Amino acid sequence: MQEQIVILDFGSQYTQLIARRVRELNIYCEIHPYNHIGKISPSVKGIILSGSPASVRDKEAPQIDLSQFIGKYPVLGVCYGAQYIAQQLGGVVAASDHREYGRAMLKVDSDNLLTKGLSQETQVWMSHGDTIMELPSNATLIAQTDSIKNAAYRLTDSQTYCIQFHPEVTHSTEGKQLLKNFIVDICGCEQDWTPQNFIHETVEKLKEQLGDDKVILGLSGGVDSSVAAALLHQAIGKNLHCIFIDNGLLRLNEFHEVLESYKQMELNVTGVDATDEFYGALNNISEPEAKRKAIGKVFVDVFERVSHTIEGAKWLGQGTIYPDVIESVSVKGPSATIKSHHNVGGLPEKMHLKIVEPLRSLFKDEVRNVGAALGVPANILARHPFPGPGLAIRIIDDITPQKVSILQQSDAIFINTLKEKGWYDKIWQAGAIFLPVRSVGVMGDERTYENVICLRAVTSVDGMTADWVHIPYEILAEISNKIINRVKGINRVVYDISSKPPATIEWE
Repeated sequence: MQEQIVILDFGSQYTQLIARRVRELNIYCEIHPYNHIGKISPSVKGIILSGSPASVRDKEAPQIDLSQFIGKYPVLGVCYGAQYIAQQLGGVVAASDHREYGRAMLKVDSDNLLTKGLSQETQVWMSHGDTIMELPSNATLIAQTDSIKNAAYRLTDSQTYCIQFHPEVTHSTEGKQLLKNFIVDICGCEQDWTPQNFIHETVEKLKEQLGDDKVILGLSGGVDSSVAAALLHQAIGKNLHCIFIDNGLLRLNEFHEVLESYKQMELNVTGVDATDEFYGALNNISEPEAKRKAIGKVFVDVFERVSHTIEGAKWLGQGTIYPDVIESVSVKGPSATIKSHHNVGGLPEKMHLKIVEPLRSLFKDEVRNVGAALGVPANILARHPFPGPGLAIRIIDDITPQKVSILQQSDAIFINTLKEKGWYDKIWQAGAIFLPVRSVGVMGDERTYENVICLRAVTSVDGMTADWVHIPYEILAEISNKIINRVKGINRVVYDISSKPPATIEWE
C-alpha cells in the first residue's frame, strides 16, 4: 500500500500548492476537507493542517478534534493550523497589531528536525492577521521574525510542529527543504512515488478491477483522455474501445493528425466525423451557453450511438484528474455542482455504465509525466489546453463553415509560427479568436471591409489565474502579416493583453 501524507483543508487558497510541493518530493498525498476526513488509512504517515481565511477567534471558525491526530501521527500545522493547535492546547491567539503579509526574514533555531539544514536567517512568506501571543505550556519556540515572536514552535511531548508562514509558496526560499524535513525525516516517508511506480500500481489495480470487461472511453485529443487511454490499454489491451469524435470545431487537420497518433499508440480507436450534425445543431446560435449545450447534446447522442456498436461494455473511462475531484467537494461539504466541462459530461447517467478514472489522483503536470513514461507522443503531451466546445467558443458569433475555416487557418498560422520561433512551449495556452467586427482596410488599390482576428496567449500554472504573454513585437508582426496575406476575409489582427482575473482565458 502506497504510503501517504494527508492534508486537511481549512479553505486556504494555498492548499493545492502544499499538495503539489509534497508530490514534487515523490511522496503521495491527498487533500481532505477538515470536516470530511473519514477513516484514516493505515498507509498515512503524517498529517498537515492547512491555512484558512477564517480566524481561530471566530465562533464560526473551522473546528476539529485534535486528539485523533496529535500523539498518533507526526503533525505539521501551517498558519491557521498552527494557531488552532496553539489555541486548543492552552496558548493565546489574538489579533495582531498589524497584519503580516508578504516576505519576512525568519530567524531559525536549527536544533530540531523541522528546521535542520535551513539558513540561520531565511526568507518566508507570511499571510495572517492573527498571531500567537503565548505558546502552550508543552511547546518550545523554534523560529521567530522581527515582528512575530512565535513564528514556529514544536510540542515537546509529540511529533507536532507548527509554523505561522507558508513554506509551499516560492517566496519561502527554503520552504521545500522544510517540507522535506517534515515528510522524510519526521514522518519517515520513502520518496518512492514516481511515474513508473504509479503506472505499475495503477495497471495492476485496473487489471483487478476490470478483469475481462470492456471499457469505452471518449478521446478528445487532449492530455488527460490520451494518458487515461494509454494506462487502460496497458491493463486491458483490446478490451478498451476508444471513440474520437470530430465535431468540425477542432484545429486545422487536427482530427486526422491526432487519430494517426492514436493508431501509432496501438489504441483500439474509432474515428467519427460528425461535423454536419454539430453544424446543424449550432445553426443560428450565437449565445455562448446555448452553443455549449447544443454541442454537449450532440456529443452525447453521437457517443451513445457509436457505443451501442460495442457489445457487452460495462465501464466508461474518464480522464478526470485530481483538481476535478478536489473542486467537487468543498470544505463545507459536497458542492452543489460538479464541473460541467468533464470530457464526457452527461454520459454516465444516460449509458448506465460504471465509471473508471485512472488519473483521478494526479495533477496536470503529473499526468504529463506519467504520459511521457508511457510513451504517449510528444505532440499530444505538449499540446496546449483546448476548450471542450472547440472553436465554437472562439467564434464570437453564430457558427458557419466559412467562419470555422477562417479561424482554423488563422489559428494554424499563429500556433505554427510560435513553434517555429521557439515560443510554443513557453506558453500555457494560445489561440485565435474570430471577432464579430468588420473593419475598413486597404489591399492593393481596393478598399476592403472584412473581419478581425484577435490573438490570445497566456502563461499560467493551473489555469486559475493567468497573465498575457509578452511575445516579441517582431514575431507578432510576422504572424499578423501572414494571417492578413494568406487568410481571405481578414484584414486586421489584434492582440489581447488582458490578465485573468479580471478577464478569462477564453472569450466565451
